[in-house]
Amino acid sequence: MIEFLQQLINGLGQGSIYALIALGYTMVYGVLRFINFAHGDVYMLGAFAGLYVAPWTLRLFGGGPSFAGAAAVLLLAMAVCAAAGVAIEWLCYRPLRHRPRLNVLITAIGVSLFLENAGQSVFGADPKSFPEIIADRALDLPASWGPFAMLTITVGQLLVVGVTLVLLVGLRHVVRRTRLGLAMRALAFNPGAASLMGVNNGVVIAFTFGLGSALAGAAGILTSIQQSSIDPLMGVNAGLKAFVAAVLGGIGSLPGAALGGVLIGLLEALVVGYISPTYRDPIVFAVLIVILLVKPTGLLGGTEREKV
Repeated sequence: MIEFLQQLINGLGQGSIYALIALGYTMVYGVLRFINFAHGDVYMLGAFAGLYVAPWTLRLFGGGPSFAGAAAVLLLAMAVCAAAGVAIEWLCYRPLRHRPRLNVLITAIGVSLFLENAGQSVFGADPKSFPEIIADRALDLPASWGPFAMLTITVGQLLVVGVTLVLLVGLRHVVRRTRLGLAMRALAFNPGAASLMGVNNGVVIAFTFGLGSALAGAAGILTSIQQSSIDPLMGVNAGLKAFVAAVLGGIGSLPGAALGGVLIGLLEALVVGYISPTYRDPIVFAVLIVILLVKPTGLLGGTEREKV
C-alpha cells in the first residue's frame, strides 16, 4: 500500500504538468478546431526562458533559492511563452485562417520542427543544467502518521501541484467570469455570429494562443524544478503525451484536459513502478488508440452535430 501511494504521489506531480500543456491544446482546438503541434515546443521555450532569466532574477531576491525568486522566474517564463504564442499565431496561422485545415495542420508540424532545430542551433544540442530556484528537499513527515511517514513527498512536488491548482482556478475564472472569456466561448460556438455581435475574432484568437502558451511555459518551469536537465527536444515527448491527455479527457473540454493529464501521469507512474520504465511510452500511446476506438469524444467530451 505504501508503494502504491508513493507511485500515486509521483504520478500526480507529472500529471499536473501534462494537464497544463494539454490545456493549451484543448483551448486552441476549442476556438479554431485544429491541433497546434508546436505547443510542446513552446513548453521547451519556457524551460529555456527560465534558464536564462533565473540567474539575474535570483540575485534580486538574495542570490539563493527562494520562493519569491521562483515565482518571478515562473511569471517571466510565462510572459515570454505568451509572447511567443501570439507571435506564432500572427506569423504562421493567421495568414492561413481561411485556408483548408490541412494546410494549417501541416504548418503546425513545420513550426514545431523549426522550433526544435532552432533551439538546437541557439541553445546547443547538449542538455543544460537548470539552476536551483527553490531548495527542493523531502519533507519530514510526522512519526504519528505511522507507516505513511515512510512516504517521500518533496517540496517540488507540492509546489508543482499547488501552482497547477492555482493556474487552473485562474484559467476557469478567466474563461467563465471575464469579457474575454465570454468572447472565447462565443467564438468557439459560432465564429460568424460572434463577429456580428462585435467580437474581434483576431484579438480573441491571439489571446487564446497567448494564454495557452503561458500555461505551457509554467509547465516548463515546473518540470525544470523536479528534473534539473533540459534540452531543446524535451517538448517532443511531453507534447505528444499532453496531446494524448487532451484526447483522453475530451479535446475541447478544459476539465477534460486537466483530468486527462492527471490520469496519464498516474498511468505512467504505475507502469514504471509495477511493470518497467521501458513500457511507459508504448502504454501511454496505446491509450490514444484505445480511446479513439472506444470513445473518440473522450471522457468528458461531447458529440457535435453538423448540418450538411
